[in-house]
Amino acid sequence: MASAQAEAIKVLYRGWIEAMGANPEMSLEETRAIFDHWGDITAEPRGVDYVEVDAGGIPAMWAIPKGCSDNRVVMCTHGGGYVTGSMYTHRKLFGHLAKEIGCKALILDYRRAPEATHPAQVEDALIGYRWLLDQGYSSEHTCTSGDSAGGALCTSVLLSIREAGLPLPAGTMAMSPWYDPEGSGSTIETNAGKDALVSRDVLMGMSAIFLGEASAKDPLANLLQADLSGLSPIYIQTGGDEALLDDSVRFEQRAKDAGVDVTLDIYPEMQHVFHFMAGNAPEADDAIGKLAAWIKPKLGL
Repeated sequence: MASAQAEAIKVLYRGWIEAMGANPEMSLEETRAIFDHWGDITAEPRGVDYVEVDAGGIPAMWAIPKGCSDNRVVMCTHGGGYVTGSMYTHRKLFGHLAKEIGCKALILDYRRAPEATHPAQVEDALIGYRWLLDQGYSSEHTCTSGDSAGGALCTSVLLSIREAGLPLPAGTMAMSPWYDPEGSGSTIETNAGKDALVSRDVLMGMSAIFLGEASAKDPLANLLQADLSGLSPIYIQTGGDEALLDDSVRFEQRAKDAGVDVTLDIYPEMQHVFHFMAGNAPEADDAIGKLAAWIKPKLGL
């Protein structure tokens, strides 16, 4: 049974949906302003400093927990359908993750759609990764993480890294990833009454904006169409009440079939990116603790 604290994210999401439903002509700026409150339900992680940085031309932010390793880093890509969200909305979430791991986090503020459509986002993520390597961080001491669209992005950048002939990171941690911009997963329908935020209409609207002229079957946009062979180990966490649950289930099977070391944890009764309740709900804290426990030995921590 979900904790009482876990209800906070449902309240937040329902408020967003009500606001958008009451204003069908809501502008992009107004929509982004709503999503700017994503981090409101995340507790401030104590002992974490934040420093903005130019990561090879990509605006970014360091999250630096006190006493953390100087030469281990998690490169983070925020969610928001590639349209909303920012390094600021996700600062606290990734701060919790970095603190639990005991490493730095580099949070990328990649270009968003519609100003920059696919594949701009994965191009920016690759630039961020190259920048880390250029700064002296070794691939063995680097990992990637992200949520929702950022959960797909932290995975799809592995394809770009592989194709560029660069060394792959030690692992990837995807939280509630959006792997299928076609919206073909069964749980979009079966969890329609449970997911407080994500619906087919929301997904298809975000997908159209994000893709622009690109195909929804492009492997860099749709991980269910990608050749996953040779990728880094991947750990996925998702909520049992999510419309996107089937994205993770199908991806896990495809990754296993390709010989990838992949793990999927489904948290019963949890909402999309329930990790945002870090510091306030036991399910979120448990999930982040498991992410850290999984990646630490891979980073040599």
